[in-house]
Amino acid sequence: MSDYDITAANSVYTITVPGLYNTPITLENYAADRAFETEARELAETAMSIDGYLNAGWIPNPVTQTIALAASSESALIFEAIVMAQDARRGLYRMGAEIQIPAIGRKYTLVRGLLRSIVGVPTAGRVLEARHFEITWERVLPAAI
Repeated sequence: MSDYDITAANSVYTITVPGLYNTPITLENYAADRAFETEARELAETAMSIDGYLNAGWIPNPVTQTIALAASSESALIFEAIVMAQDARRGLYRMGAEIQIPAIGRKYTLVRGLLRSIVGVPTAGRVLEARHFEITWERVLPAAI
């Protein structure tokens, strides 16, 4: 692990889409402010009893992730192709991914994802803005690099 190096610039994000992109494809040209982010996952369902006891149980929940690509990113074409293929077959493609973050010595394997939403056209302001792609993953498995 690096000494206090928390750069995201050397991270590598690869995806596979069995039946469409069987070999890993590396995403490139992320948005400047936020390349990818994952929402917090709820791990427990809780309920307070009337007499003050906290009851809880483990529950499975998916992991929601947003990838932001610069408007000029050719990686956006990959997501557009997934959408067009899904529309043509009227069905979904499952995805897999791996994120390597050398700065912290970690990698994350993302399992059985679905492309849930896409910004179809970049927002046009003074310049074209980043496009966002939301994927819902069945699970995320952390490990050391």
